[in-house]
Amino acid sequence: MSAPVNSSNLANTPVSGRSKKKDLAVRSAAPISLTRGVPSRRDSCSFVSETWSANLNNRWAVPGICFFLAAISWAVFGQTRQHGFVNFDDDDYVYGNPEVARGLTFRGIVWAFTHVHSNNWHPLTWISHMLDCQLYGLNPAGHHLTNILLHTASAMLLFLVLRRMTGFLWRSAFVAAVFAVHPLRVESVAWVAERKDVLSGVFFMLTIAAYVHYTRRPRSPARYGLVLCLFALGLMCKPMLVTLPLVLVLLDYWPLNRTAMATAGIHPDRRDQARGQTPGRLILEKLPLFGLAVAAGVIAIIAESRSMEPFAAVSFPVRVGNALIAYTAYLGELFWPSGLAVLYPLTAGSVGASKVALSLALLSAISAGAFLLRRRHPYFLIGWLWYLIVLAPVVGILQVGSQAQADRYTYLPQIGLYIFLTWMAVELTASWRNRHWVWDGGALVVLAALIICARTQTTYWHDSEALWTRALACTANNSIAHNNLGNALLQKGAMDEAIVQFRKALEIDPNYAVAHNNLGTALFLTGHSNEAFTQLQEAVQIKPDYAAARVNLANVLLQQGNLNESITQYQKALQLEPDVPEASFHLGNALCLKGSFDEAIAQYQKALAIKPDDVEARNNLAWLLASCPQASLRNGNEAVKLSERANKLTGNANPIMLRTLAAAYAEAGRFPEAVATTQRAVLLAEAQSDSALADRIRSEMKLYQAGRPFHSQ
Repeated sequence: MSAPVNSSNLANTPVSGRSKKKDLAVRSAAPISLTRGVPSRRDSCSFVSETWSANLNNRWAVPGICFFLAAISWAVFGQTRQHGFVNFDDDDYVYGNPEVARGLTFRGIVWAFTHVHSNNWHPLTWISHMLDCQLYGLNPAGHHLTNILLHTASAMLLFLVLRRMTGFLWRSAFVAAVFAVHPLRVESVAWVAERKDVLSGVFFMLTIAAYVHYTRRPRSPARYGLVLCLFALGLMCKPMLVTLPLVLVLLDYWPLNRTAMATAGIHPDRRDQARGQTPGRLILEKLPLFGLAVAAGVIAIIAESRSMEPFAAVSFPVRVGNALIAYTAYLGELFWPSGLAVLYPLTAGSVGASKVALSLALLSAISAGAFLLRRRHPYFLIGWLWYLIVLAPVVGILQVGSQAQADRYTYLPQIGLYIFLTWMAVELTASWRNRHWVWDGGALVVLAALIICARTQTTYWHDSEALWTRALACTANNSIAHNNLGNALLQKGAMDEAIVQFRKALEIDPNYAVAHNNLGTALFLTGHSNEAFTQLQEAVQIKPDYAAARVNLANVLLQQGNLNESITQYQKALQLEPDVPEASFHLGNALCLKGSFDEAIAQYQKALAIKPDDVEARNNLAWLLASCPQASLRNGNEAVKLSERANKLTGNANPIMLRTLAAAYAEAGRFPEAVATTQRAVLLAEAQSDSALADRIRSEMKLYQAGRPFHSQ
């Protein structure tokens, strides 16, 4: 019996003047020729007018479509170059991460491969952020540009790979275009910290492309090695790619048709290639890929273990129910992407029994339909399974964080839905008289609507305040949104408004340690130290390993005069997180007040080792080296180096930095420079109406004029 023939592939096989019997034999071998990506005239009319496509030169069609994909991607996401960073992981990933912010260094590369940070191990993602910092510094425009370019590359690769696998030009182009501009892509592209999505997407497409290349010579170790290498690189961008080997199994069924191959009806030169490609052998062939996936999955579970919600907090039935609801919610957002937000909170009321039952019924019905139609419409089953399988790692069975779902999770899974819906739409309307007008007009309307919606959604990512204001408009009981909006308001100096948002977050979740910490910080900055102490103490009690809260609690204790207890809290914070420069800096200040100058110097040096351009740490260390009461600890030349750099970083316009620089010059015996520097410092202090500082600097200048350095008592 000859191999089953895919009707969609038959439409793609060029017909010559052969007899019907001979032509059928050739068509049975179509799956092999399809990997060459030869489009037919019938498909070239799918989404463009028949007259125009008849004269279309395919040599120009492919680059033209790639240019179109780039253009629509830029039309939606080009505006992000005017956006800033947001206060949701961007600090942890870029501007607040010393290892990343210093750019691409050998030390940074080693750190990327040997450290778990932010509960993730994805070294290539870290390296890409480091490279951006090397090229653009901390200018967010460059970081956003990289995300746009990577997403555009993924869209182009999707088009090229899908066309190569199926042979259909315009269907592949439409799928790639929908992927490029669907509003659900906004979170992955407009959010700098989601670099892992767009970067892993590129390697996802490249791995599939390499696999398609390999299937033409399945016995080539070099081709298989390329598949393994690209897959490994993808896993080092984001472990969500662990399902990719299963996707390759699906592609073997359709459109590559490797499971349907038999020697009958295949060209003699291809028979060795086709022989023995049973489903079992095809799975066995992928064991090395599955091995990499298992290893990456174990690493991901270990890395994310600290951020995983325990089953005591979110029960297994709730997780399963939320997963079913999430699957159907993403389906609905595919067709009606409104009310999208950066975070959808998982609450007890969001997983109702009726929602779970309806979701299960819908998913079961679609799955049954896909299975029943698998022979006539294999793309239905493959596209649907692609969606179910690729989304599985992030539906919340292993709950990481407090979100019920996230737009970014659809980045790769929904490609399967785009494929089967596109193929089905074309085949269901194939007998219509005016089908080309329907296809052309429908495609244009869909893409135009998606572009408009996606552009609007992208504007909400302009800054943190806009992002969280939008989230609160689209969701309810969102304590994280209230907290992060409060942070954004705190950064712009709107203290009272920020305090209101922190209190609302705590009304929703009284055990939200981060909100207690932030409220305590805002109260401390507004002079309410007693209430600030209460809030920070509560944060530490709820979360004893919360290093940042301990630093803030120590700051309050220090202001209240409780020196020894503040030092204890700083030291506990450093035990929890040794590489926090703020903790070392503040501990250095406390040790100075205690008179432990040698220990203070060590803490300032540690802070600068982590964050070399920390101006305050540089200034304080330079001041101590220049004016320390203990002569053995003074070092004028080193103080000059430190304070000159601090002064340069502040644009030679800070009287405090100039005062330190003058003291350093004096300790180094450079008294004329010390006098000239103090004169500049006095003028700046007076210009800032800081008469007390100006008087202190004048008294020190008299010492320098007399050829004596200034030493603290």
